[in-house]
Amino acid sequence: MAPELFRNRRGFAVLAAAPMVLLSTVPALAQSLNVAKLIGTVPLAVALGGGAFALLALILFRRLKRDRLAAERDSAAQVASLRALLDEYEALLAGGREVTLLWSETGGSPRILGTVAELVPAGRRPEAVLDFASWTTDTQAKLLSGAVEGLRVHGRSFETSLKTRDGRLVRAAGWVLGGGVAIRLRLEDEPQAATPAAPAAPTTVPEIDLRPLADALSLPAWVRGRDGRLSHANPAYGTLVASLGRASGQGALVDLVTPPGAERSGRCQLGPAGAFAWQEVDIGGQRLGLLTPERRDMPAPGADPAGGHLGGIIDALATPIAIFSSRRELIQFNRAYADLWGLDPDWLRTGPDERTILDRLRTESLLPAEPDYHGWRARHLESYTLKTARESDPWHLPDGRTLQVIAAPAGGRGGVIYVFEDITAQLNLRSINRALLDVQRSTLNALTEAVAVFGTNGRLTLSNPQFETMWSLSLRELGPNPHIDRIAEASTRGLPEDGPSLWRDLKRGIIDLTPARTDTSGRVSRSDGRLLDYNLVRLPDGQTMMTFLDVTESANYSRLLKEHNDALVTADRLKDAFVQNVSYELRSPLTDIIGFAHLLASEEFGPLNARQRAYTDYIQASSVTLGVLIDNILDLATVDAGIAQLRTEPQDIRQLVEKARAGLAATFPEIDGERAIALELDIPLGLPPLVADGTRLVQVLYNLLSSAARFSEKGGRVRLSAEARGGRVVFIVEDEGPGPTEEMRAALSGGEDLSARQRGAGLGLAIVRSFVHLHGGTVSMEAREPRGTRVVVNLPQTAAMAGAAE
Repeated sequence: MAPELFRNRRGFAVLAAAPMVLLSTVPALAQSLNVAKLIGTVPLAVALGGGAFALLALILFRRLKRDRLAAERDSAAQVASLRALLDEYEALLAGGREVTLLWSETGGSPRILGTVAELVPAGRRPEAVLDFASWTTDTQAKLLSGAVEGLRVHGRSFETSLKTRDGRLVRAAGWVLGGGVAIRLRLEDEPQAATPAAPAAPTTVPEIDLRPLADALSLPAWVRGRDGRLSHANPAYGTLVASLGRASGQGALVDLVTPPGAERSGRCQLGPAGAFAWQEVDIGGQRLGLLTPERRDMPAPGADPAGGHLGGIIDALATPIAIFSSRRELIQFNRAYADLWGLDPDWLRTGPDERTILDRLRTESLLPAEPDYHGWRARHLESYTLKTARESDPWHLPDGRTLQVIAAPAGGRGGVIYVFEDITAQLNLRSINRALLDVQRSTLNALTEAVAVFGTNGRLTLSNPQFETMWSLSLRELGPNPHIDRIAEASTRGLPEDGPSLWRDLKRGIIDLTPARTDTSGRVSRSDGRLLDYNLVRLPDGQTMMTFLDVTESANYSRLLKEHNDALVTADRLKDAFVQNVSYELRSPLTDIIGFAHLLASEEFGPLNARQRAYTDYIQASSVTLGVLIDNILDLATVDAGIAQLRTEPQDIRQLVEKARAGLAATFPEIDGERAIALELDIPLGLPPLVADGTRLVQVLYNLLSSAARFSEKGGRVRLSAEARGGRVVFIVEDEGPGPTEEMRAALSGGEDLSARQRGAGLGLAIVRSFVHLHGGTVSMEAREPRGTRVVVNLPQTAAMAGAAE
């Protein structure tokens, strides 16, 4: 125990025990103390001891808390110092011209420290440095990958030199670092020969094959061996040699450049091909050389006008591309670029400055309308300072086109490459697609059906609000694209009686992925009384669309209509049976009444006085009227049933009128020498025969005359006339009654029957309408002046056609 801590605890014990001394007296002193006084001092001693204990505990707690806070401050300061030191080291590594890759002992992706833009192509992510083939040749990439694998698996360190695709030298070294490994990639300022691997490393990188690198260049390039002679030349070099007319010897290459001494660069004049700058770099004991024309706008003879094979490829592209040098001069372009701006290719081949091109395009109103053109141009020309590719804001041209301009560095010598992409159609399609999606969404939301689309994985991809409402769901709580199992579970909470069973059956149809599956439909009945019709439709992309329609109301209406229709059919059947039964039952006694009335009128059983004869005439007239009424009922029943047929043959109009008159006379006989009506006939001679059913036409004329007689005063005048008009026969019946009523017009037009106070006139007019229409004719009714009614029947003379009554 530390002395200080011991002293603190001892002092605490002493102070706590001090009050107890009052109770611990020596024997001599205890004998002289009063017992009552001693008892009175006990509470005081206990209180003093407790207070001292609490005070000492508080002091100790505050001291411990102060020590802990001081220790935490010291630890935080140490952590901050270590973090600042780590940040300094990382900043130091990131600011240098080298890239460090660190693999920890736990594995996983490495940490990348440093600037990778010097190694990887422009526009790539930092992780692209791990793809060695993207910034060095395929051969060297395989060698480096093998060395890295040996380091990570077996712990073998290595150190070697590599060459990037653009000819720069990279020094690569790898070593074991604690439980992990580290690899450093450093750009060298001057080309250095590739050094062999360190003696400690069991594996070394062999000599690099520079021929693929030379063949990949569009400019004339060659490889010089360790002996200083040409060992390889690319196709562009051979084309240049052929254009100069310098043939090669047996197995030897023509050396256009012979460097004196240790020089690795210079200029040379190659006849009509012009002046060239040449440069050689040492790589692994060999030298890679390159010829560059002094004027890029003047390609070497025999080379492609667009600048070698790469230029031919660019010119064949449909995307407009332009390449400018570091001096902002146009050095390469394709036909699509000239067509984009409508510029003369010959003028572009002169290598104009980009500012000159922009000013010309602005003069011709081909550039975006910018208020501050000079500021816009200055921002655009900042592309020459780019280290990585940049995508500018879309250019909205005055002619309605929209261009996306991508600028990227042209290489180590500076310059910029522009790619112009016409995105007008893409924006239009995007706008159309967005509009179609809005229309689709609005259409789905406006549907009364519930719609849900499920993908092949069983997840909901599309739905409308009716789907949520119908199944008591909250898709917001379920999250985006919920699975059908979650929907079924949520539906079970909203509809506990139906959810499990209904969705179990529906799920089978949705997750069925067999090629022979077909669309299905059906109806489900929920316990709340709702009826739902569903359809499962297989979409072309493999998804399944499900629709639900609440048909509860329509099903109820359909059931009610069916019940009402059945009731009407039953009532119609009962009506027909009643009419046939009543007609039959009435005809039998009526025949007896008519027979006995004729027998009485014949006076075979004795003479009749005037009153008896009048009664007999009434009986006969009423019997005839009742017989006609029964015949009309039966005829109307056959017409309504659609089984009435016409037996047409040529008829004499005067005979038809006479039969109707005789029937009217029987119905309205003279009683006591008084005539009920005065019938006038106006039937001219020489009327052509009428092709019709004579029996039905007599019924038509009789019913018209009887109806006129019933609505006329006693002794009133009724007139019947007939005439031929252009292949048609017209019958006209006129009376002097009160005029047509709404009930009479309704009877002729197919409306309701007349009431009982018209004494059956509505039934007779309905028969008239039916038989006239069966003959292909028309019937009309109008009022006469000053009073009376006129009914006109118009029939075809020779072309009467049987048909169904309306």
